[in-house]
Amino acid sequence: MTVEAAPLPAAETGNRPPRAQVKAQKKREALARKEILAPVNGALRIASVLVAVAAIATVVPFVLIVEACRELLDEQIDTDRVWALLWAAAIVLAVRGILQAAALSWSHYVDGGFQLSVRRALADKLTRVPLGWFTDRTSGDVKKYLQDDVEALHYLVAHARLDFVGGVVVPVVTLVYLFAVDWRLALVLLIPLLAYGISLSKMMDQTGRDRLAVYNRWERRVQAATIEFVDGIQVVRAFGQAGKAHHEFRTAVDGQTAAFTRWKTPLVRLQAVSDITLSPVFVMLVIVIAGLGAVGADWIQPLDLLPFLLVGLGVGSSLLGLGYGGQALRAAGAAAVRLHELQHTPELRAGAPAAAGDTASGTEPGLVRFEGVGFGYREDHRVLRDIEFELRPGTLTALVGPSGAGKSTLAELLPRFYDVDSGRITIGGRDIRDFGTEELYRTVGFVFQDVRLIRGSIRENLRLARPDADDAALEVAARAARIHDRILALPRGYDSEIGVDASLSGGEAQRLSIARVLLADTAVLVLDEATAFADPESEAAVQDALAELVAGRTVLVIAHRLHTITNVDRILVLENGTLVEQGDHAQLSVAGGTYQRLWEINEAALGAVESVESGEIR
Repeated sequence: MTVEAAPLPAAETGNRPPRAQVKAQKKREALARKEILAPVNGALRIASVLVAVAAIATVVPFVLIVEACRELLDEQIDTDRVWALLWAAAIVLAVRGILQAAALSWSHYVDGGFQLSVRRALADKLTRVPLGWFTDRTSGDVKKYLQDDVEALHYLVAHARLDFVGGVVVPVVTLVYLFAVDWRLALVLLIPLLAYGISLSKMMDQTGRDRLAVYNRWERRVQAATIEFVDGIQVVRAFGQAGKAHHEFRTAVDGQTAAFTRWKTPLVRLQAVSDITLSPVFVMLVIVIAGLGAVGADWIQPLDLLPFLLVGLGVGSSLLGLGYGGQALRAAGAAAVRLHELQHTPELRAGAPAAAGDTASGTEPGLVRFEGVGFGYREDHRVLRDIEFELRPGTLTALVGPSGAGKSTLAELLPRFYDVDSGRITIGGRDIRDFGTEELYRTVGFVFQDVRLIRGSIRENLRLARPDADDAALEVAARAARIHDRILALPRGYDSEIGVDASLSGGEAQRLSIARVLLADTAVLVLDEATAFADPESEAAVQDALAELVAGRTVLVIAHRLHTITNVDRILVLENGTLVEQGDHAQLSVAGGTYQRLWEINEAALGAVESVESGEIR
């Protein structure tokens, strides 16, 4: 089956990306690595010194053995000197093992502490980024930051620098020694090293990076297609379209296979060539051929070939380790860039804790005002423009409008999922940007469409709002949200665990989240599509709960089903990011504006549903 791959980067289509772009990417990656590793640089220098000494100690035993062999081939053998050289070689070899083990143990110890500190720092960072950052990312994305990307740094911390030091020091010491023996033959030994260097540079060039990027894109597409396949197979089979259920999955897998082949095939060839050029057999062949020519030309004595055969054969083994670590190094570099970007994600401005009774003079506590508010996710795309209204305590206000009008965005500004670009939002006369985080969430409670429940008991989920709440308080909140009876019907009541012995419908989960917010007893409530997943009975129950709880609170409700908000105190109508109407249902339903149009559409839809249920439409 032939599959069209995703659009390829410039290098795949024959045009390299601009040199400045490639240079900027490398500079960004280098800066990320430097900043990420700054806390452990000092400790890694110690490990690097140990490895450098160990690398020298790797070469010295071979040099001592060469000298012992020279002594054995001499006409007058000094046995004591031979034994001394061999003992010295053994001692140096043992010291080398100790130093190598100490360096690796130290780097892994440092890496363990580093990963712990990075995870703590990232977790702390995530408590300060805007809540909207999480709405743009899945739990898998967050897990990748905290687990996968941090683990990818393991090679960068525990191995990369040590491998580099060992991979450089061993060949350098070896070549210095061999140049001292015979510079001409040593120059010949550079041939395999140069061949390996050329192969390695081709394996790590921009074309290879671009092909890897294409493969990674296909890999993500396979993951998404797998989830869609599992989630959608029941629907497509029910309609007799089982073949379509796995078409996208097969396409993604085939595309990933093709991308993997394009990426790996050139690498496998180059890796094979580089491995051969540094293999002991090939190096020996080069030395023997060059040595025979040098001996025949009377440049060297046959005995001078011995150092090259014993010491020179190991010149490439350490370099091979660098090549095999290249992929881990690239993965670690990419992870460092992502973590660096997360570390520099703008944070919400932290307000100072308020003094008791800190409310602007003459302003009611709980009074919410939007004053000239403007916001956009990008500078070139404004979602909200010059929004002006107020929400008074003890009132229920509904926010409605066509799809894409900016309703959810406006609701997310009040609990500071994002900060406004212009204007301000005040509660009790104070700019919400002056509230401390804890103070703000003791003041503003919210329930959005995407209900988030932790993996734990019903009781633990409710107590997220108020850890010291007793069972009586939990029951009061659950009864008010019309979810208490459903909880009692679970196998272990309030101790039933979500996902274990508590399986809740969308409407039930929504009511549980409402109970959690009610338990927090905040002065301001924001409900975005609070009845979106509720059946008619649940919807009526939630509406009854809201009607009881509005007293003394400032409540903003967003709803698409207009028949659920006909009795609210005030309706705000949003269209194209602008507040176009406000009033009650009786006024707006005959005003000839946006709300009347939406109401008529709503009535027509309800009429059609009633006709189907009554059997008028068959």
